[in-house]
Amino acid sequence: MRLGIVTPVLTRLPRAHAHWEADAGIDEVERVVVAAERLGYEFATCSEHVAIPTDVARVRGSTYWDPLATFGYLAVRTTTIRLATFVLVLGYHHPLAIAKRYGTLDRVCGGRLILGVGVGSLEAEFDLLGAPFDDRGARGDAALRALRAAFGVTEPTYAGSHYEFSDLVVDPCGVQRSVPLWIGGRTARSLRRAVELADAWAPFALSPDEVAGLLDRARTGAAWANRSAPLDVVLQPVPAFDPLGAPDQTRAALADHREAGATALAVRFVHTSPDHYVEQLEALRGLTVD
Repeated sequence: MRLGIVTPVLTRLPRAHAHWEADAGIDEVERVVVAAERLGYEFATCSEHVAIPTDVARVRGSTYWDPLATFGYLAVRTTTIRLATFVLVLGYHHPLAIAKRYGTLDRVCGGRLILGVGVGSLEAEFDLLGAPFDDRGARGDAALRALRAAFGVTEPTYAGSHYEFSDLVVDPCGVQRSVPLWIGGRTARSLRRAVELADAWAPFALSPDEVAGLLDRARTGAAWANRSAPLDVVLQPVPAFDPLGAPDQTRAALADHREAGATALAVRFVHTSPDHYVEQLEALRGLTVD
């Protein structure tokens, strides 16, 4: 399995972040991501929310750094680690806006972008942005098809159910013609969307047994048989890994997720400081090499 990190500081969930993150800034983020790159981690993530209603913030947290600005900074501080939006909400953007803005980022980072996307679930935020909520699934599928047509193309053309464009120039465009598309979510529908339209399924808040069951059912479908490439499965282990304090438990969790079908892990760590976080990065690499 390949390893990436759910980058600390950039998203702070209630009861799921370390105290030091509250006062941390881009310097600490850079240190962690540069260390992850040095140790061979494949990707670092940044999620997206524009504005969280105060009552929802108590459950989902209120800190969400903007991925475009954050990755623009990290792009020039790194050379190999990939930068994964995890996730970008499709309904908040026109596909051409994603193709242009994140295509520019892809050019800045030398083709290291991963577009992790989802259809979204926070209705109040959709309302705030004037985005339609009820048909977000169908609209998200249409946006994925339009993105496939537009990303990395200077003069894209597309005609579909929700979007249509031609006779235009997007310059600069992305370096990658086939930018990796990951689908977030935690339902059978999100997995079906990934099988039909994307490169990877990246669910959250699912146990290895739940993931294995959903994958087993999906493998019997025609869409799976029609894929031209294997589907990556990027899982987020819960609870957070503690390879220094609980190496045997961490080894067991790695094995459980591999057995469930994971091809990559987006890892969170138990950590009490930036120094401790880097030590955990090193320890996990040691376990996986062993």
